[in-house]
Formats: sequence, structure tokens, C-alpha cells
Amino acid sequence: MKLLKLVPEDTNIRFLKWRVPFYVISALLMIASWTLVFTKGLNYGVDFAGGQEIAATFTQQREAPIGQLRELVGGLGYGDPIIQRFGAPNEVSIRTKLPESVEGNPAAAEQISNRIVSAVRQAYPDVRIDGIDTVSGKVSSEFRDKAIYALLAAMLAIALYIWIRFEWQFGVGALLSLLHDVSLTLGLFALLQLEFSLQIIAAILALIGYSLNDTIVVYDRIRENLKKYRKMPLAELLDLSVNETLARTVMTSATLLIALVPLLLFGPESLFGMTAAITLGIFVGTYSSIYMAAPILIWLGTSSDSFVTKESPTDKQERLARERGG
Repeated sequence: MKLLKLVPEDTNIRFLKWRVPFYVISALLMIASWTLVFTKGLNYGVDFAGGQEIAATFTQQREAPIGQLRELVGGLGYGDPIIQRFGAPNEVSIRTKLPESVEGNPAAAEQISNRIVSAVRQAYPDVRIDGIDTVSGKVSSEFRDKAIYALLAAMLAIALYIWIRFEWQFGVGALLSLLHDVSLTLGLFALLQLEFSLQIIAAILALIGYSLNDTIVVYDRIRENLKKYRKMPLAELLDLSVNETLARTVMTSATLLIALVPLLLFGPESLFGMTAAITLGIFVGTYSSIYMAAPILIWLGTSSDSFVTKESPTDKQERLARERGG
């Protein structure tokens, strides 16, 4: 039985030949992403924005009347509601912000939710209320701050780990790669106005883990080759290292996509944002390991000298034998 190979073992793709154009493209994408975040903003869920979220199902209708619901709830005087399909076409989530005077007053918040529910039930007798969640502005602000701190702490800890394990240039490359991946993910959510909630923070942390895993595999091979081929030009050595790990990278990404794409296409709408973030992360994580993490080592002046001092006696003998033989 012949094994299926998505990538031949003897690939010789000159990835680093296009490092400057791809760095320019990546820089433009990051700038565009942060521009979208600061101009359009993120569509925060109740976790981060505060307010109330009412889940409702229209039992006798195939599709929920989104437009009529928005007009109905908006007319109650609680600002512009955010109404989205949530799961099946006849299921919706109704999100409204709480007035500042209601903050810290559960009884007043309950009165508002009861008024919204009564208005919806009066207009649509077949509606079923599946749940009501209320998050105060203070709690949502704490959620948002802690989520940002978690992302920053994860990225800095990863960069420090790679710095200690390899060299400082590798730590900078890993941090830049992770910043690139997170920026593009935030840009996607700002562009499409997908709901940004605690689920998405979990997805971004998973994205960081995947990108780190792929970057470490590439960096590990680069370190080995820096010891083996001291006279090889660095760009050529980086190309060699990426090609040697390419089959593993492609197979890992392909197996993850086999699980994610059906979930993205046919899964419940409540998981769409999280699945979209992880799916995008697979592509940008693979890309950044090749075109962000690796090329920066050239511009930061990485050389084999720092790794030769860490060689074991056996490694040193093997290296000297190769150099004499070459």
C-alpha cells in the first residue's frame, strides 16, 4: 500500500526569495486590521459590552422576523438592539445595553428584560424564551481587561521561552509572528462584525498555541542546520529548514482543516465565530512561520557562532568531520 504524501520529501522551494514582498504585504494587512479595529470597532458580545441577551425561538415560523424585532425592541427606548440569528433560522439572540441608572440594580434590570419579553410575546404569541443573561458594565469591563492581559501575557511568555531556548533573535521573530496572527484575526472580526466574546479569546489562545508549535518546529530545524552547515548562506539555510519541515506542517494543517471545515459550514451558528477564528489561525499561523518568523532572523543578524558554543563534544566532532569532508 502506497502512502499518501501531500508534500514530496525532496522539495526545494525558495521561500526566502520573496521575503521582502511578503513582509510588505503582511505589514499592510496588519495596518489595515488595526485600522478596522479602531474605526469600525469589534462587535462585543454581552461578555465584553455588558447589557442583556435574550435567546428566543419562534416555534411556528421557519425564519425569525429580524427586521420587525429590531423595530419592536428599538421602540422600547433602550437604544438600538443587536438582533442576530443564533443557531437555526427561527432562533435569535436579542441584545440590548442597560441604562447607566440600572447598573448594579438587578431588580431594575429584570424589569427591563420582562418588558422586552412581554412586548415580543404580545407581537409573536408563538415565541419561546430560551434564556436571559445579564452582565453589568463593570463586570464586562473586567472581563475585557482580563482577556487582554491574558493574550499579552501568553505572547510575552512564549517570546521569553523561545528567547531562553534559542537566542534573542528567535524570541523577537516568534513575538512578531504571534502579533501578526492575532492582528489579522482581530481585523477579520472587525471587518465582518462577528460577535467577539470570551469564546473568541479562547480561540485566539488556541491560535497562539498552534502558531507557536509550528514556529518552534521550524526554529528547531534552523538551529540544527546552523550547527551542521556553518558555511551555508543564511537565506539558503532557512529555505532548507523550511523545506525539511514542510511536509509535517502541511499534514498537521490538513488534518485540522478536515475537522474544522465541516464545523464551519454545517455547525451551529453559536460556534461559527470561534471556528472561523481557529480556521483562519491555521492559515496565518503556517504563513507566519515561513514568511514572518524565519526571514527576520536574517535582518537581526543571526549566525551559527552562538550555537557552536553550545555544541556537545560529539556534535563538535561530527561538524569538524563534515567540514573536512566538504
